[in-house]
Amino acid sequence: MMREFEIERQFDIKIESIKPNKGVYFLKTNEGSKCLKKINYGVQKLLFVYGAKEHLINHDFNFVDKYCLNVEGNPYALVNEDIYTLSQWIDGRECSFTDKDDLIKAAKILARMHECSKGYEPPENSKLKSDLGRWPHLMEKRVRSFEKMRDMARKKNNKTEFDINYLKSIDFFKEQGKKSMEILSDSKYSEICARTEEEKSFCHHDFTYHNIIIDNNDMVNVIDFDYCKREVRVYDISNFMIKVLKRCDWNIEYANLILNAYNEVAKLREEEYRVLYAFLVFPQRLWRLANRYYYNEVNWGQNTFNNKIRELIDEREKYTAFIEEFKKTYDQK
Repeated sequence: MMREFEIERQFDIKIESIKPNKGVYFLKTNEGSKCLKKINYGVQKLLFVYGAKEHLINHDFNFVDKYCLNVEGNPYALVNEDIYTLSQWIDGRECSFTDKDDLIKAAKILARMHECSKGYEPPENSKLKSDLGRWPHLMEKRVRSFEKMRDMARKKNNKTEFDINYLKSIDFFKEQGKKSMEILSDSKYSEICARTEEEKSFCHHDFTYHNIIIDNNDMVNVIDFDYCKREVRVYDISNFMIKVLKRCDWNIEYANLILNAYNEVAKLREEEYRVLYAFLVFPQRLWRLANRYYYNEVNWGQNTFNNKIRELIDEREKYTAFIEEFKKTYDQK
């Protein structure tokens, strides 16, 4: 149980009201509206995230949920060994991933965030979070895990609908994984990683609708940097694009719209499209879903899992057509 008076004491605030809101707490305090969040990682990682947000603010990117400091000057409170952060509450609405104007704004703010992230030196006592150079290994490991999960499904005596659908469709997704690995190995991924390392930039790593808040002044804000790390920027772009495209029937228009808006602010180099293409081909969503299912990572009901795998299977035709069109449009082989 969170002890409110400890939060008040450590952050030197007075809480007037507190209510749960999508995994965080909405606080009304004598210092205005705040977001209180219990984090599930350690202080060293938090200091990396805190430093990243402060770096953006110091480089004229003020559109983030700035952390409040405790009375000792740290961006957290320790309550019964739990770590809590307190940040500004940004009033506004979530970005709509089917509204073209919202998507243009979001793509531009992502580009601006990437530009402003350059030169980030994490605090000395923080833990450096980086996926630079790791994707060939991650892809190979995840493609191998498809086989392990296939064995798990096969060995079950009472197969669920999810197991049956997984066994029926896994060959297609596994091939996508292998194809993605080939594309990545035929790209300038290492050089792009080296340049990103040199630039000392970072990615948000969870740039999705509920973390993009359009405030009452129509300004776009980016919140929840919990997963941010050193990473090639096309990871953020591909992740954003996939989340949009699955809602828009894999219509290439939306991909073009996002890339054109991004390029207006920070132009992608020709070789970055190859890595972006590899990320778009990789079956990340199926891997994550199956992983959650076979290793009990989330306590969703059977129906949720069944619906999600059916959705992935049903969209295959549109997805494959999109990949072909993307390949032609962006001159990939």
